[in-house]
Amino acid sequence: MRGNPEAHELIAAPSLSEVLAKLDSAPGRWTPIAGGTELMVAHAAGRLTSQKLISLWGLADLDFIRVTDESISIGGGVTFGQIRRHAVIASDFPLLSLAASWIGSIANQNRATIAGNIVNGSPAADAPPALLVYDAEIELISQSGSRRLSYADFHLGYKQSILQPDELVLALHLPRRFSKHKQYLRKVGTRKAMAITKVAIAGTATVEEGIVTEIRIAAASVADRPLRMTAAENAVLGKKLSAQTNQSARAALLREVRPIDDVRSTAMYRKHVAANLLDEFLNELSREGFSA
Repeated sequence: MRGNPEAHELIAAPSLSEVLAKLDSAPGRWTPIAGGTELMVAHAAGRLTSQKLISLWGLADLDFIRVTDESISIGGGVTFGQIRRHAVIASDFPLLSLAASWIGSIANQNRATIAGNIVNGSPAADAPPALLVYDAEIELISQSGSRRLSYADFHLGYKQSILQPDELVLALHLPRRFSKHKQYLRKVGTRKAMAITKVAIAGTATVEEGIVTEIRIAAASVADRPLRMTAAENAVLGKKLSAQTNQSARAALLREVRPIDDVRSTAMYRKHVAANLLDEFLNELSREGFSA
């Protein structure tokens, strides 16, 4: 069953303030649409239930990348093509730059926005693991004001988040303090490109004299939401890198993940692959003897 365009209304407000006013006037009735790479697929398949759509495409108040000495702020309307081509993101946040290069085709990357990737809420989304290990903060805005919180607290469950019906994602804020961290990101999919993630693991860490002094691990497609792997982190933090430490971290990860069986893979496969990717990350830390 294909979608019927006549079943939907699409408007384009000329400013962010007018979009927020429209959302405030009828909370839950209007669905924001930016690049449309998810919503238009749903429409084509006849699965788009939203009858009223309001376009965010081209709004200058959402389309910015601002760099300071302390942080970088990425507007919710920034595309993955912009992220992939940005020099500071490539140098300071290479995992996010790499994740941006995985999102569909070049055409998709030039339409899909970072806010859309997040708000869509897919556990397999490419950007969230990188954002989680970079301690990103997310800034939400409504007509009554804005609020800023840790991105790790944004997702509540499958396709569920703290975003309210009258809110939009204004920006993501990333601290510029990871240049001395060892950084890791690996995605396993059916193909090398244009494939939905079966499992992905991201990590950042510092090691001093063989001891892990700081570590962050995050994953995609292992739970009902993008997941920060705190149990696996705690199994390694403050420990000397060794086969025993790796085994403890692996056991912690296997207790922490809750993958599902679906058309792309099985839960058992995802568990073992996630554990193997964690091994790979920790072994890279050991081999390089990385020191902050």
